[in-house]
Amino acid sequence: MDAFGRTIDYLRISVTERCNERCVYCMPSGYHPAGGRSEQLTREELVRVAEAATGLGFRKFRLTGGEPLLREDLPEIVRDLARLPGVGCLGLSTNGVRLAPVARQLRDDGLRTVNISLDALDPQIYRRITGGEVAPVLAGIRVALAAGFEQVKLNCVLMRGVNEGQIWPLILFASEHGLPLRLIELMPVTTSTVLTDRNFLPVSEAMALVGQHDELEPQPDRHLGWGPARYYRLRRTGALVGFIGAITDQHFCATCNKMRLTANGRVRPCLGDHGELDLRAALRSANSAAALRAVLAAAMAQKPKEHQFCAQYQPDRPMTAIGG
Repeated sequence: MDAFGRTIDYLRISVTERCNERCVYCMPSGYHPAGGRSEQLTREELVRVAEAATGLGFRKFRLTGGEPLLREDLPEIVRDLARLPGVGCLGLSTNGVRLAPVARQLRDDGLRTVNISLDALDPQIYRRITGGEVAPVLAGIRVALAAGFEQVKLNCVLMRGVNEGQIWPLILFASEHGLPLRLIELMPVTTSTVLTDRNFLPVSEAMALVGQHDELEPQPDRHLGWGPARYYRLRRTGALVGFIGAITDQHFCATCNKMRLTANGRVRPCLGDHGELDLRAALRSANSAAALRAVLAAAMAQKPKEHQFCAQYQPDRPMTAIGG
């Protein structure tokens, strides 16, 4: 429990800063991940961190990046983490580009849930946002569904003037495949110029756009996973849509239960706050689970009451370096 009475039991573990796409809201133009493999936590170190975290009551873990599927030993990491006593659920966040060939293996290795970024179905709009191609992502979604994961969710970051026209096609696509779609407000986690009044699309406007096609029925007791989405069922299509209003929801942080571990071993208690603690030093200088738990507990104690996104927040490093 943190200083504000919130139960912190969810750790998002970034396994790499590298990515095979360059989403405008995650990796700024010209940015190249710093450091080499010596700075990146090893498979054994990641397992030690997770084991120490379970000793503090963490039960939910998600592997992120960058793009975690670029990490060659990801199946082994999944297998090791899934076997740890105390790991209640293990998930993955991915852009889906490399998912199709490995989805079934990851499911067999113990991965239980997958979140897939899908900001547009139109190939040109998708390329404008990510620099990549949408076809392999759609293939990855199909294979993930066939693999039998406990849950597959789609994520879309909202950008005015870019993909608001894709919201309804994405909802129909998600509904056709029985998938929940989460619409996420743009956050200033790349550069200070990424989030502007001109390109920011609040979830309230997204809801209004959806409401032009179908009636939204609140699902206040619906929780899919551990995130802050507020879900609605669409009356006619039956689609399940979640809205994540990190900027406009005044109570967004009230029930936050997560911390982040960067690929180079920094613990970040809050995405929207610069505070971090060095866990890699404890990993490599003190071969002790107690030392790791001490750093994690200190990070939990320093977790702020709320993010600083609405207080002229200036990102110190991009999202790809923090972990999704």
